[in-house]
Amino acid sequence: MERTQRDARSWDAVLGLGSNMGDKAANIEMAIAMLGERSDVRLVARSRVYRTAPWGVTDQDWFVNACVSVATGLPARELLARCQEVEHRMGRVRRRHWGERVIDVDILLYRDEVIAEPDLVVPHPRIAERGFVLVPLADVAADARIAGRTVGQLLDAVDASDVVPLDGA
Repeated sequence: MERTQRDARSWDAVLGLGSNMGDKAANIEMAIAMLGERSDVRLVARSRVYRTAPWGVTDQDWFVNACVSVATGLPARELLARCQEVEHRMGRVRRRHWGERVIDVDILLYRDEVIAEPDLVVPHPRIAERGFVLVPLADVAADARIAGRTVGQLLDAVDASDVVPLDGA
């Protein structure tokens, strides 16, 4: 994919991944592998994997979360379809909002675009409130700007004390 001089960043999109069913870390790894099966989505960088408390609906098991940055020529809507395809192939069933899931793959950022459609909002809504998103996002795109603030600045403004590297380091 050809890049303009204005966009020297190495990624086109950042995806957030989460799982709290089964082998959570393995689910994250499988989803990352599935996202890159075709040449139109290429992994640029990945975050560490984090153990996180549930958010929104708290009467469920803890989560594993990660982020990946990808290079892609796919338009945002087609990238969303790819994310949903991965979720479907891995057996995701939507039982309740913010509930248990074998895998969740969300578009957090797509270039510098702001998208507000009924089923696609980028930057991802409530990103600035969620330590479980901001910590891994900072691993791959700390300088990305969301509503005029860097990911690092957003992270400084939230309590992320329950976001712990899964490897314990």
